[in-house]
Order: sequence, then C-alpha cells, then structure tokens
Amino acid sequence: MKVVIGQGSCGIATGAKKTSNAFEQLVAEKGLTDVVIDKTGCIGTCYLEPIVDVYNDEGDLETRYVRVQPDKVAEIVEKHLIGKTPVEELAISDEDKNFLDQQQRVVLRNCGNINPEKIDEYIAVGGYEGLKKVVTSMTQDEVIQVIKDAGLRGRGGAGFPTWFKWNAAKQSPGTEKYMVCNADEGDPGAFMDRSVLEGDPHSLIEGMAIGGYAMGAIEGIVYVRAEYPLAIERLEIAMEQARERGFLGKNLFGTDFSFDMRIKAGAGAFVCGEETALIASLEGERGMPRLKPPFPAQKGYWQKPTNINNVETFANVPWIMTNGGEAFAAMGSEKSNGTKVFALAGKIKKGGLVEVPMGMTIREVIFGIGGGIKNDKKFKAVQLGGPSGGCVPEYLADTPVTYEDIATTGAIVGSGGMIVMDETTCMVDMARFFLDFTKKESCGKCNYCRIGTKRMLEILERITKGEGRDGDIELLEELAAKIKDGAMCGLGQTAPNPVLTTLKYFRNEYEDHIYNKKCTAGACKALIHYEITDKCVGCTKCARNCPVGAITGAVKQQHVIDTEKCIKCGKCEENCNFGAIVRK
Repeated sequence: MKVVIGQGSCGIATGAKKTSNAFEQLVAEKGLTDVVIDKTGCIGTCYLEPIVDVYNDEGDLETRYVRVQPDKVAEIVEKHLIGKTPVEELAISDEDKNFLDQQQRVVLRNCGNINPEKIDEYIAVGGYEGLKKVVTSMTQDEVIQVIKDAGLRGRGGAGFPTWFKWNAAKQSPGTEKYMVCNADEGDPGAFMDRSVLEGDPHSLIEGMAIGGYAMGAIEGIVYVRAEYPLAIERLEIAMEQARERGFLGKNLFGTDFSFDMRIKAGAGAFVCGEETALIASLEGERGMPRLKPPFPAQKGYWQKPTNINNVETFANVPWIMTNGGEAFAAMGSEKSNGTKVFALAGKIKKGGLVEVPMGMTIREVIFGIGGGIKNDKKFKAVQLGGPSGGCVPEYLADTPVTYEDIATTGAIVGSGGMIVMDETTCMVDMARFFLDFTKKESCGKCNYCRIGTKRMLEILERITKGEGRDGDIELLEELAAKIKDGAMCGLGQTAPNPVLTTLKYFRNEYEDHIYNKKCTAGACKALIHYEITDKCVGCTKCARNCPVGAITGAVKQQHVIDTEKCIKCGKCEENCNFGAIVRK
C-alpha cells in the first residue's frame, strides 16, 4: 500500500509537509512496514489541499482524501491503512471529482500522478520515448512537420506557431544555437508553469531536447524566476537524473546528437518575460528589450540563433511526438488546436489549475469546472491574459476560449491566468491595480511606457479617490492609444488593455466615480460610507469591534456611526449578526 501526499507549492502552503510527517510518524509507530509514504506535485485541485491519495498493492488509486490536516491523519491510518476501510467523510466528493473529470489533460497528464523526483516513474508512463523516437529515427524537418501538423502555438501569450520559430532557428546559419525556456511566469494569479516544473519537470526536459534536435541547438537554458525555489530544486534533480540515464549530455541514444541544459534564476522582473529582455538578462545585462529585427531566431543569445518557448509549450511536445500531430490537432478548434491550461483564481468556488480543449467557453470553465462564483454572488467579469490582457464581461461569457475569439473581446488568452470577479469588484479599481503593476514593472527604456503608464495610473488613482474630473475618460483613451502605438515592446504595447476593456464594457462605473462620486461596487473606500439601520438590536458587537471607536449607542438601542471617525475598514459589517449595517 502507498500513501501519496500532494506537495506542490499550494499543498505545502496549506500544511502538506506537516501532514506527510504525521503519516510517517504514525506508520512507523504502528509498525506498518508494508506502507510507503511518497510525494507528488499539484494535481490542480488547489482548493482541496492538502490532498492524500491511498493506492492499493496493485498500484490502483483506492481513495483520494482532501483537506487532510495532521489532526485527521490518525483516523486514516487506523481505519484505512490498518482496518482496510476508507474514511468516506474525508474523501473527495463526487462534485469535486467533476473538477477533474471535465478536463482533457496533455500538459498536466502526469502532475499529481507521479513523483517528480523519481525519473523511473516518468519513464513508466512513457517518458523519453518521444525523444528516443525523434533522435533515432526522424530528421529535423520531419520533427518540425509533426509540430506543424499538430498546430501547436506558443502557450506563453502571443500564440505564435511553434513550428515556424523552430524552423526559422534551424535555417539560420551557424552551428552554435540555443533553445531557451521562458519560465519567468510573472502574471498576477498565474501559476501554470510553476506547477509543471514542480510536478512533471521531465516533460520540460524532454520537450526542450526534442526542440533542440529539431533546430540544431547545442544547449538548453531554463530561465526561471528565483521566487520559484521548489520548481528550481525539482528541475535540478530531474536534470541530474536525466544525465545519469543518458537523456541529456553527449551522444543521446548512441547518436551524434548532444544536448545539455542549465538553469538561470531570474530576478523576478516582469519585463523579462519579453524574449529580448530575457536574452539580455541571460547575458548578464539589465533586462531591457531590444528592437526587432533581428529576431532571436537570427541573432539571440550572444548573437547566436535562439528559440524561446514557455514551459507549457514544451510540455506538449513529448505527447505530440508519441501520439502524433494529428491526435493533438483533433483537440480544440480549427485554428486554436490542442488544450490550454488555465489558473482559475479570484471569486471562484473551486480555484486551481484546469486543462481544457481550446474552444470551451468561458462560462463552461467558470461554472462547469470551477463551480461558479464564491458565495453565489453575481458573476461580473473575468480578467484574461493578466496585465497584458483585458476584462471580459458576463454577457460575453459564452465566448469560446480560442486565440481568435478572445482577441475580439479586447482581451488575450495570454499565458492562462483567469481571474474571476463578482459584483463586489470595482472595475475602475481593477484597472488601477493592473496599471500600477505594469508601471512598476516597466524597464523605463521608452518614454511612452515609462511616463505614459504613470500618467494613466495617476488619473485612475484620482478617480478611485473620488477626485475624478470631466475629461478624464477621454484623456485615458488618448494616452492608451499613444502608449500602444509608441511603446517598444509588448509590455508597453499591451499595458493599456485592462483600462481599455473596462472602459469599453464598464464605462458607467467610470462615469459614476467621476460625476456621481459613487463606487458602483462599493469597493473604493473614498466613495463609500457605512450606516446602521433600524434592524440594529443594540447588541454592541459592532462597537466592541470598531478599531477607532466610531460607533456609539446604548445596549438594546440602535447604534450610530460617526462618519468623521470611521476609517471604513468594514469590521462593523463583518461582525453584525443581524444585517443591520449597510455599505453605501
């Protein structure tokens, strides 16, 4: 019997290591020598962590337990490991099983199912068979043709055809070429690449080696942010194991193809997600974009032909080479093939990672898989594509998630962040949040981005403080157009998108802020106040919890809030058991 504890970053953050330690201690105390305690990465159901899977002696999953804190371990050990009777009340529900059952997994095929630190488990599920097939029986052009047949597009945001980039690098003259993985996942709310690195690092290694063969690269470099220590640790372990087995290094599978890899830990600058800024950082320079052309496929790392794809793109490659390009192309839509991983976050009941065929609608992802809006509030909008993307309103929720369809809304698929918002979200403040992010992350190289985003942010901050002026909306639109046209790289060119899409779909909220001095969602502190209604029974709980003593009143009598003292923290509303305090 084997007990497997999910120990991705999400699991560890909720106490998975303590849970694992509790299992190890109890299993040792009970003398259960036939029970193995193991680990795996994140399976995607982050809202259920810590997750514990119990496998029988035949290797079949018997029971998946969820939210297993250390105090629940003894019951599982006594009843299931010793008594052979699963603890049903701690097991995953049928409703939560639905979260995974509706997905179609290619990139996440092994995440949560294998130990990422044991190469034998990756090999047991077909790992490195694609690489073996490629280097022993296929030409470079044949490999590129399979990727072309698959219709694989870059999963880092732009959706550029992968085969085209590989072929351009292959055709560039020179024998010194580089395959680079962009693992600098910087979008707020996005954690797709991190989970693959933590849960299935060998799929990245194999995908990069296949790509290296196709373009003639001598080395692979993984540029991963230093804030991902667990991902770096597991990738290092996987690379060392791959070298020991002959999957990296000299003369792979007895051929004349040699390919090795190394890791570069980035400093966490969002702009380094742009490929030329990433290359500058790799070379030891400040991460700042360069003008194109020449493109990296012509002159990239150290002016040598270089290809850059992100983690998710590479993780698709071994599956494609094993199953064929046509099998991948059969999933998804006509122009957006395959599957896409999304990080569901925000006001969603079931937050985590989902992988679905391209073409599934936004509504199906949020309500069919994600379970709908937290606390059953009204769905308002979803932010797609992070700071470079935009907000899609509820009435467009039946839009298919494809590169083409999402682009018509003003947003982008991006790397896969999907932040869900409800009726309590202020769209002006949401735009302010993303502008604040991009302003801080601007490298400062070009005026339009450095100064333009600052000016836009200043206007948004004034509006959310109730100091908006007539003409602010038009000025935001004018600045946005100039920044998009004048900025040098993708960060600046897309920075206005959150503002433009919220103006397009939620213009009334901007107007309310400016002309009526009112926040429609009741979220902007400067534009709200609290009142105690006649539902108040005088229990004094609100007064006792007010941090500034702004509430007064006698016991069993209606209380009053002094608006001059009130700091609008919302403690009174949170603590009222009678719904007597309203936000206006």
